[in-house]
Amino acid sequence: MGAWNSDPFGNDTAGDWKYDLEQSDDLSFIEETLQTVIDVKDGYLEAPEAEAAIAAADTLARLKGKFYMKDAYTESVDQWVEAHKIPPPKELIDLAIQAIDRILSEPSELLELWQDSEDFETWTMHIKSLKQRIQ
Repeated sequence: MGAWNSDPFGNDTAGDWKYDLEQSDDLSFIEETLQTVIDVKDGYLEAPEAEAAIAAADTLARLKGKFYMKDAYTESVDQWVEAHKIPPPKELIDLAIQAIDRILSEPSELLELWQDSEDFETWTMHIKSLKQRIQ
């Protein structure tokens, strides 16, 4: 797992995801990212898809003005949010909540990886906080 902390943008996948976000002018890329997690249904959810969905959900929270933190890892996302003041529709918020719930449900590789980590409680707290911030 290419993660250096449990923050939504504290991993390589989220770092890559934000570069694709920069090429987007609307919420369709965020929606596609979240839908990828939902489309797995009861199948095995791979960690990169889950990490990207967490970044997408955090971006929605930022669009609502609910920032977890701003730092060097979120700078380009924060700039995108500032340039695209698009209020997220309720349907997209609902999709993000469904994606978070799916990430926290087995079978989920990211859940497994964090369960094996000494930082599992911190990661779980961040994910639950994210869910509250987007509602």
